[in-house]
Amino acid sequence: MSSWITAGPRGPLAIVVLAALALGLLAACSPLTLLNGAVPDDAHRVSSGLAYGPLARQRLDVYRPPDAAQAPVVVFFYGGSWRSGERADYRFVGDALAARGIVAVIADYRVYPEAGYPDFLRDAALAVAWTQRHIDAYGGDPRRVFVAGHSAGGYIAAMLALDGRWLGGAGSSPAALAGWIGLAGPYDFLPIVARDVRPVFGYPDTPADSQPIHHVTPDAPPGLLLTGAADTTVDPRRNSARLAAALQTAGACARLVTYPDLGHKLLVGALSRPLRWRASVLDDLDAFVARPCPSPQGE
Repeated sequence: MSSWITAGPRGPLAIVVLAALALGLLAACSPLTLLNGAVPDDAHRVSSGLAYGPLARQRLDVYRPPDAAQAPVVVFFYGGSWRSGERADYRFVGDALAARGIVAVIADYRVYPEAGYPDFLRDAALAVAWTQRHIDAYGGDPRRVFVAGHSAGGYIAAMLALDGRWLGGAGSSPAALAGWIGLAGPYDFLPIVARDVRPVFGYPDTPADSQPIHHVTPDAPPGLLLTGAADTTVDPRRNSARLAAALQTAGACARLVTYPDLGHKLLVGALSRPLRWRASVLDDLDAFVARPCPSPQGE
């Protein structure tokens, strides 16, 4: 929780969020609840609980900008060590993207112990394939669908973009993506050190091809890797920096952005209205969606 605490808040909402965190007043009110509470009720249109599969956690929410028509689309997967998370907790992400004219899809997926690797990848692939088939009815452009995620969700985004097995199994392919965005994702974490993550990946028999770093190819979709230098949960150098370098060496389009003062949670928190001033996370994401892979000459 300390990674959410920063100095120099701007505005009353930021002061409330940061003060509550600093004083430990979140027993009944989580940081995500505070961030979501800053979202105006009339900021966007929401279609909630849409089924992309038959199972209880195969549901998603669509956030639409006003008068969206052929808008770019970002399918976002949250983190939680593949063991927890709810799409409703990330209303602030849907709000941030919709405010920039992007149709946002926030998807649930099965988590451990109900499911482990690779079941959550299959769920995520189904959610993306559903989006590609149906998003035009919600003002989105199916030809400009990006997949994104934070932490464990960043891993999911990377695997869908780099390993063709998962989207292929859902009737799509990485080539159909406009790009992918990883926020503080773990992309190279064998051997698994975190004890709560080990059973999710069948430790000690975790397959090497479960790691995004092993699926780098020259034709990978354009990638944006965002990370915080102060992240002590997912090593930014081993994961984001190493994967970005591997993609660039292979000839793929990949950009790495490192925010000097951001920790693991604040990286995604900076998308919210109260904390947006802390770093240009939303601006950088928006710029990438608008232009995923500019030419070296900037044309």
